[in-house]
Amino acid sequence: MLSKPAALDVSKHVRALVERIQNNGDAQVDDQSEIIQDFYQIMIDRLQAHHVYRGVSQGTIDKLMDFMEKYVMTRLYRAIFCPVSTDDEEMDLAIQKRIRGFHWVSVQHLEADFAVQDPVVRAIVDSAITDIIEMDSKRAPQDKLACIVNCSNHIFEALKASKHDEPASADDFLPALIYIVLKANPPRLQSNIKYITRFANPSRLMSGEAGYYFTNLCCVVAFIEKMNAVSLNMSQEEFDRYMSGELTPPDQHDGYMCEGLRLMYQNLNTLADLRQRHEKVMAEAMQLQQEMVEFKDSFKQKIQDVLARTPLTIKPRKTKADIDAEIADQDLLPSPLQPQVVEAGTAVV
Repeated sequence: MLSKPAALDVSKHVRALVERIQNNGDAQVDDQSEIIQDFYQIMIDRLQAHHVYRGVSQGTIDKLMDFMEKYVMTRLYRAIFCPVSTDDEEMDLAIQKRIRGFHWVSVQHLEADFAVQDPVVRAIVDSAITDIIEMDSKRAPQDKLACIVNCSNHIFEALKASKHDEPASADDFLPALIYIVLKANPPRLQSNIKYITRFANPSRLMSGEAGYYFTNLCCVVAFIEKMNAVSLNMSQEEFDRYMSGELTPPDQHDGYMCEGLRLMYQNLNTLADLRQRHEKVMAEAMQLQQEMVEFKDSFKQKIQDVLARTPLTIKPRKTKADIDAEIADQDLLPSPLQPQVVEAGTAVV
């Protein structure tokens, strides 16, 4: 815990630095970098020598320096990251375009010892790619460096899994990192590297694993900028054909692909299967329609044949007889019987 005078002293110097940078928004980025680097040195000397910090351990001093760096850089991030007065953005676009041109580069070209066909290795490689892409979303230099460290640790883990748990060497790491950067194509890569170089605490870059992995990342970017046929152990003609898109690796779809590409190809295969099934159903439907038309015509023909053999004779409609109606041919009927009188004792017929 810091004493109140020590906490107030830290707060005063931090606020003064932030106001100085914000009030000099037109200053060149190199001048801003020099101001912040001087601040780091002044504060480390002050924490170690000033009487208000007497009794503060080295561990607490390191934590204070980390806190001040993170706070200052987070506050000033929009003002000092990729400033318009520099060519950082143009360099970002150039390296992104160049990396896109190397989309065909495989682990075999780089001699990277990744077994990308193994689902376990592929998942670890995906994590490494996610780590290096995530670097751009962080603001403080130490957070960006932490992404690089996480990426590197995942690379070593993937190399170890590819070698069946045999430890990977430093010689295996650099080709693997090149492969990860090519497949990730991290956004604003040059801007992030320059931002860390300009504004990170120099002690962080000159020692420890963060500094080591960051140096390797800088070497990877320099290698990609100059990568050519010789770098990939191929002829210039073959290199040019790959770069123009005339050639593609024969195992392009069988090698490493990020989750998005794998899902895309899976969906394309599913769509192709659905298209075949749709075409089959449509063909069967057309055949059924044709059969129905033929059945209709055949049925009509059979009806015509039956009518031709046995013509339909329509008889007149029978009418109901009316016994009370006048009959025209009444004269042709016999006369009605007349009652006769017989002798007494006999019935009258």
